[in-house]
Amino acid sequence: MINKEVANVNEALIGIEDGMTLMLGGFGLCGIPENAINALVKMNVKELTCISNNAGVDDFGLGLLLQKHQIKKMISSYVGENDEFERQMLSGELDVELVPQGTLVERCRAAQSGFPAFYTPAGFGTEVAEGKETREFNGKMYVLEKAFDADFAFVKAWKGDAAGNLIFKGTARNFNPAMCGAAKITVAEVEELVPVGSLDPNQIHIPGIFIQRIFQGNNYEKRIEQRTVRKKV
Repeated sequence: MINKEVANVNEALIGIEDGMTLMLGGFGLCGIPENAINALVKMNVKELTCISNNAGVDDFGLGLLLQKHQIKKMISSYVGENDEFERQMLSGELDVELVPQGTLVERCRAAQSGFPAFYTPAGFGTEVAEGKETREFNGKMYVLEKAFDADFAFVKAWKGDAAGNLIFKGTARNFNPAMCGAAKITVAEVEELVPVGSLDPNQIHIPGIFIQRIFQGNNYEKRIEQRTVRKKV
């Protein structure tokens, strides 16, 4: 068995440098790699390109990196919860590439599968397709989208073992699984790291072949972006 466990988040981030392209899993604030993001803030790496469905909020998640101007470019789908993101984008401080959500996950999945590009109908006839190759299939127009080329992918799972096998819970399955193996190095942080053989093979969502480093995270806040509750009657 290949043991992919590392002692802590600092060891997991060895090799991170200024100017790298990073994938960060999660949906909204659910299932984001909190420990890895906090460590990146402390490392003070700069000029990062970050690929993530969301851009965090002002004081949490990727918003922490934005506050310190560590991100040069964001490639995202939904960014409407972050005022600092909006300010930096409108002022020209931050380069932004907005990608349809399905296209974003497929660009991750293409990289994971080793495909350099794929055709999708999403975005044809809009600004999304400007400068890209288009082609007709069966009477419908498609846009050629390229797979992502990332240096590191950071994902967060519920459980994992030292071989890198992962189980995700709930909404954390949206983008995390597609980012596993989609970068040169995939780092997984887990809420519970268990011995190899403890996980039911039928419950594993991502096999360890896609993971290079894994560690047990701690102090997860698991914040909620917008809390809506019913009034008492």
